Amino acid sequence: MIRTLLRVLGHEYARPVRRTVALMTAAAVAEGLSYALLVPLLRALFGSTPEDAWPWLAAFGAAVAGCAVLRFVSDLSGFRAGTSLLRGMYHRLGDHLARLPIGWFRGGRLGEVSVLASQGVLQAMGVIAHLLAPFVSALVTPLTVLAVLLAFNWQLGLAALAAAPLVAAVQVWTARSMAATDAERHRRDHEATGRVVEYLQAQPVLRAGGHGGERFRLLDDSLRNMRDASRRSTLAALPGSLGLTLVVQAMFSVLLVVGAYLALDGSVGAAEVLAILVLAARCADPLLSLAGIGGRLRAARQELGRLDAVLSTRPLPEPAEPAQPASHGLEFESVSFRHGDRRVLDGLSLSVPQGGRLAVVGPSGAGKSTLLQLVARFYDVEAGAVRMGGVDVRAMRTEDLMARIAIVFQDVYLFDGTIEENVRIGRPGADEAAVRAAASAARLDEVVERLPGGWAAQVGEGGARLSGGERQRVSIARALLKDAPVVLLDEVTSALDPVNEAAVHEGIERLMAGRTVVMVAHRMRTVQRADRVAFLDGGRIVEQGGHDELLRRGGRYAGFWEIAAGMGTGVGVGVASGEG
Repeated sequence: MIRTLLRVLGHEYARPVRRTVALMTAAAVAEGLSYALLVPLLRALFGSTPEDAWPWLAAFGAAVAGCAVLRFVSDLSGFRAGTSLLRGMYHRLGDHLARLPIGWFRGGRLGEVSVLASQGVLQAMGVIAHLLAPFVSALVTPLTVLAVLLAFNWQLGLAALAAAPLVAAVQVWTARSMAATDAERHRRDHEATGRVVEYLQAQPVLRAGGHGGERFRLLDDSLRNMRDASRRSTLAALPGSLGLTLVVQAMFSVLLVVGAYLALDGSVGAAEVLAILVLAARCADPLLSLAGIGGRLRAARQELGRLDAVLSTRPLPEPAEPAQPASHGLEFESVSFRHGDRRVLDGLSLSVPQGGRLAVVGPSGAGKSTLLQLVARFYDVEAGAVRMGGVDVRAMRTEDLMARIAIVFQDVYLFDGTIEENVRIGRPGADEAAVRAAASAARLDEVVERLPGGWAAQVGEGGARLSGGERQRVSIARALLKDAPVVLLDEVTSALDPVNEAAVHEGIERLMAGRTVVMVAHRMRTVQRADRVAFLDGGRIVEQGGHDELLRRGGRYAGFWEIAAGMGTGVGVGVASGEG
């Protein structure tokens, strides 16, 4: 497990971990040797001259004090190493997650990563601080005492040694029998957590549809499954715990019988037998604790395995020799891409000259948003290339690429802070005048004026205290402040009221000026401002040309336009825009 821990964290942590393990082992050995002093102490105490016990008593006291110092130093080292490992793990996990492709976070991975980054990391890294010392003591101290018994009397030593393989066998058997139940319990815990969150988030929909009872049954089933899995896990651990107790008690009984036989035979004295039984009784506690410690170590090992699996996921590769684009035109050359088993783009070729405007129109699932994600390198293409200024985006450093791109999505996420702090994410070092200018261009200043607290108004987690239109204005102001030459917009006005839509469109117009912009939108009127339109369906370009030209052809685009005109809105449109 220590090897896995060091592999996960890196070898720079090997030295403090090894030092901690060495100190804990030394403390456990010293504790076992201090117990060995009980033999001459009790022999003298129950002998003909009890006063001879004083030197041994002093030696025993000194040994106990030395053990206490060693234990304090080893525990302190364990806490310091654990804190260092915890900090290092959080840094490494955060850096690694930031480099993984966005597609990796799909499905249920967000919940898994959330749990892993909280209790999972704490449980795995807590091994050094909280579990390693009692585990080492439970193993090394009894082994040291066993060596003392063998040196004092080989018959008693062999009687105690016979328990060692039995203890090991019980631990291995328990670990194997609990592997399946532990995995099931983790899966059921994760499922129940998801059901609870789902049930709480879906309350408005469920109550409106009158399905609260049905959803409650689903939640109740998941909680019942979690209870049953916990019960099975507990029952699976019970035989191992009882078996370990029986082995330890049997060892103590065997030592008692052998000691009594040797005492009656005259081979050893009663004081020696008493001392050996005291040693055996003292070793019983750490041996019995192995059952509980083993269970906690198995749980920590599982969390460590999950961390190792996440950290073993290959991030997007960085170029050895980064290239810099000469301009900011975009080109998709024979691009193919798939999500899982579904092919999203198939040999698609498009170009957006710097300062040009390209509208991409198509039905839902046609791959429009994927184009934006490939430009930002949220994914790498399966075949072909995406280029900026003639340079493959894979040949650019991630920092250089993202410095040239500002992104505004339909679902805007704001961090729990003030409006100004969320705008400044676009360019943290911007002065106040630049922030105010970006806000004015996005018409965010209107929102600021009517909110209590103004720029210091708290937006809440995810921007919950603002409306959708207000969040979009913050997002556009953030993009304007960044002042990037390439802007990606994804359906930013699809669900806004007319007032906010007008304000957002005004901000978008200012954002597009002088920049290359890639937009996906539902509003068809945006397409009329494009230099060229491409109709995308099934990951392929079906039609392309000017807006008026495509209408005259009467093809797929014209049909979409007629539907949009009849509905008074647009359906599935994407635009790449810049200064024409």
